[in-house]
Amino acid sequence: MNERFNHDLLPAPRTTAAAEGMRRRLWTVAEIEAMVAAGIIGEDERVELIGGEVVPMSPKGAWHESVKIAINRHLQRTVPDTFIVAPETTLRLDESGFLEPDFIVFPSTVPIESLRGFNVLLAIEVADSSLAYDIGRKISIYAAYGIPEVWVIDARRLVTHVFSALGAEGYRQIAERPADFDLVPWRAEAIRLNLAALGLAPAREE
Repeated sequence: MNERFNHDLLPAPRTTAAAEGMRRRLWTVAEIEAMVAAGIIGEDERVELIGGEVVPMSPKGAWHESVKIAINRHLQRTVPDTFIVAPETTLRLDESGFLEPDFIVFPSTVPIESLRGFNVLLAIEVADSSLAYDIGRKISIYAAYGIPEVWVIDARRLVTHVFSALGAEGYRQIAERPADFDLVPWRAEAIRLNLAALGLAPAREE
């Protein structure tokens, strides 16, 4: 299967209808970038563009950040030079969409300005309050644009939802892995992640 986006197999995300049934106004990546440059949207304001719609992202909690920092330190120390691990990099999907994954892994031969979904080997999301969205609608977007594997890490339970084996109808293999499981991406087997080995522990129930 060609890993580039295929409209015949997985439909692109579309804008939703407003309450009165009218279509919402579509935005483009270029327009959002222009609004950021003009100060209309703050540079630190976290949004994604999905099918032309601007989607505000959930604020980052302390637990989310502590897990992400530990993962980032590990990956930057251990991943070989044949790969690049980019934290919080804007992943441009097409002219009407971009995502802001917590981490993406791609070959070091791919220039960052040329990066698109079909170049990405692995996307990692660290989720707290956004877990339902990340393992729901956002996963369908990753699949539609050819990302072969996605890990969604529940920051509080330290359970990783692994989506892999991308096919015509989405990810054919979906699994939940505990904190002490050795995570290895199919397309980048030199990368390993074990959350328990990083000294991370699940959050205590309040």
